[in-house]
Amino acid sequence: MNCTQCGTVLAAGARFCASCGTPVAAAAPGSRPSEFHVIGDVMQAVVIPLQPGHEIQAEPGALLYMAGDVEMDSNMKGGWLGGLKRMVAGESLFMTRFRSRGGGQVAFAAPHPGKLKQIDLDPGRNWLCQRDSFLCATEGVDINIAFTKRLGAGFFGGEGFILQRLSGDGTVFIHGGGNFVEFDLEPGQVLHVDTGCIVAFEERVQYDIRFVGGFKNALFGGEGLFLATLQGPGKTTLQTLPFSRLAGRIIGTTREGTGGVAGVGGTLRDLGNIFGGGE
Repeated sequence: MNCTQCGTVLAAGARFCASCGTPVAAAAPGSRPSEFHVIGDVMQAVVIPLQPGHEIQAEPGALLYMAGDVEMDSNMKGGWLGGLKRMVAGESLFMTRFRSRGGGQVAFAAPHPGKLKQIDLDPGRNWLCQRDSFLCATEGVDINIAFTKRLGAGFFGGEGFILQRLSGDGTVFIHGGGNFVEFDLEPGQVLHVDTGCIVAFEERVQYDIRFVGGFKNALFGGEGLFLATLQGPGKTTLQTLPFSRLAGRIIGTTREGTGGVAGVGGTLRDLGNIFGGGE
């Protein structure tokens, strides 16, 4: 933890800054951090200063480092039912909690090249995210599952029938591949998106899929058979390089070289979505 006045690193349990004498404010029980520092460009991480009493929950394996008087505890938030719901949504059975007793710092890193996004949640204004996108959140944020309401979106939408629902009152960080492209859709405004490029959108945004249309477009267009549609109002975030696309390019290059028809790969991807419910 650093002094808010001069920036000097504070000793664990310090009540005053040794350099300028500024009092160190203790965090009230149940309060949450208000400062977040995203570092890096391609492989980003978020650094979170913790005052006494602050608590952070994170996906197991996301920790980069922790410093100061911080204790780590893995538990099954919400019991077996809560753990199973998280597993269905693409997360781990257990959640890891980091609680500061005398002040400290924690940092979490994304699992693959891309960006981190900070979402500040308000009660009653939920977000839906792709599976595996959750990284960490403050206390008060609930990570649950949401089922797509339309059969077509579940079969061909790139995310299967299940999305992550982020709700509650707090701050959450999600990650995606490449860079983020963000839209604030007006009422009735429609966005047509490649099915794997959606990272997150507000729950009030209407989510569905549509057939590309045309034999040549479907087979040789390189985009597969379907596109996702997002209709406002509401905010949505897209990723420029889905991990599935990156992995597909690597596998295709190593096994078959760079030749071939891209459209056939897109078609096979859509068939895989039907049976696997993934990207």
